[in-house]
Amino acid sequence: MPILGCIADDFTGGTDLASNLVKSGFRTVLTTGVPSHPLPDVDAIVVALKSRTAPVQEAVQDSLDALAYLQGAGCVRFYFKYCSTFDSTPEGNIGPVTDALLDALKEPYTVMCPAFPDNGRTVYQGHLFVWDRLLSESGMQNHPLTPMTDPDLVRFLQLQTVHKVGLLKHQVVQQGAAEVKKTLEDLHAKGKRLIVADALNNSDLKVLAEGTAHLKLVTGGSGLALGLTAPESSAAGQPFPRLMGRRLILAGSCSRATLEQLEHAKSLYPHLKLHPEQLAEHFDDVLQQALDWSLNRSEKLPVLIYASSAPEEVKSAQQALGREHSGALLERALSTLAVRLSEQGFSQIIVAGGETSGAVVQKLNPGHLLIGPEICPGVPWTATPTHNLALKSGNFGSRTFFEDAWEAL
Repeated sequence: MPILGCIADDFTGGTDLASNLVKSGFRTVLTTGVPSHPLPDVDAIVVALKSRTAPVQEAVQDSLDALAYLQGAGCVRFYFKYCSTFDSTPEGNIGPVTDALLDALKEPYTVMCPAFPDNGRTVYQGHLFVWDRLLSESGMQNHPLTPMTDPDLVRFLQLQTVHKVGLLKHQVVQQGAAEVKKTLEDLHAKGKRLIVADALNNSDLKVLAEGTAHLKLVTGGSGLALGLTAPESSAAGQPFPRLMGRRLILAGSCSRATLEQLEHAKSLYPHLKLHPEQLAEHFDDVLQQALDWSLNRSEKLPVLIYASSAPEEVKSAQQALGREHSGALLERALSTLAVRLSEQGFSQIIVAGGETSGAVVQKLNPGHLLIGPEICPGVPWTATPTHNLALKSGNFGSRTFFEDAWEAL
C-alpha cells in the first residue's frame, strides 16, 4: 500500500514532485487526475490536477476529491504541491485549498515550504527569492495569469485565508528538527494555522522534513520531498521505456526562462509561432496549416511550435481578446496539435508551461505516467504506453534545455 499521497495543482508540478520523490527512494506513480483504474504497487501516488488557476471552489473540490481517493488507496501522509514561485492570486488557490485539506484531515496546522534551492528558489524571513532576485523582480511579476508582485509570502498568503499566517524563521531551522517541531507547536498555540518556512539549501529541507514528520499534511514546492525518507522496500523499479518516433516541442509559457530557451532552440530547429488573434478568427485553418507545416519538416529534427510571447505582446492579446479567452485559445490549439501530431507518429513530446502541459495531458489522457531520466532539477522524462513526455514548468531549465532533453532521453 502507498504511504504518501500527493496532490499537485498542475501537471508540471506533478512530474517535478514525482521526480524528487524517486530521488528520495520512493516508488512513485504519477496520475493525470483522480485515477479510475488500478495502479502499480508503489510507495507514493502523485495525483496531478489542473487546479492552479481554476476558480477557487473548483480547485478546492478537485483537491478534496483527490484527497478522498488517496485516503481510500491507503495513504497515511499527504503532500499538497504548488509552484516554487507560489503562483496564485490574492483570492487563491493555495490558501483555500490548504485550509480545505486541513479541515478534511482534521489537522490543526501545516507548514508552507515553496523553497527548491536546486532551482534557485529560496525563502528568507518569509520572502521568496528566485536565484538572487526577489520574486517580484524575477520576471514572475509579468506572468499572464498569476502575476507575482509581492515577495512577502506571509503577507500575500494572509490575503488567501481567514486564518492567521505565521513564519518559521531560518534562525530556528538552523537549530535542528527538534527546535523546528517545538517552534511550530508554539506558533500554533499563538493561533497560526498556515506557517511559512524559511529554507536556503537542501540541508534546511532535510531539517524541515524531519521537524514536520508529525504532521499529517505538508505543503510546498517539490524541494521538501528531497528531505523525506522513503520506506524500506525490496521491490525493483520498472524499466523506463524509450519510444521511437518523431520529436515535438510545444511551448505556451511566457516566462523569462522559456523565452530564452526558445531563442536558442529556434537557431537549431524548424519553428512556427501561433498567434491568439489569428486563432480567434480562423482557428481550424491555422491548426490545419500548422499540422501540414509540421508533417512537411525533416524527420531528423524536432519540430517546435510555440505561442510564447514577450510581456507586451501578451498584454496586447489579452486586451483584444480577454485574458481568459486568449489563454484558452492557445491551450486548445497546442493540445489539439499534440493529439493530431501524435496520430501522425510524433511520440516524443516536450511541453513548456504548466497550463499548456495540463491541457496537453488532459487531451492525450494517458492515465498514469512512469518517471524516467531527469533533464534538469524538477523536470524528468515520463512514459505512457504511447508517448515519452517531458512536462516543463515555464521557469525551469537552462538556456539549452530542449537540447539537453533529447540527450537525456
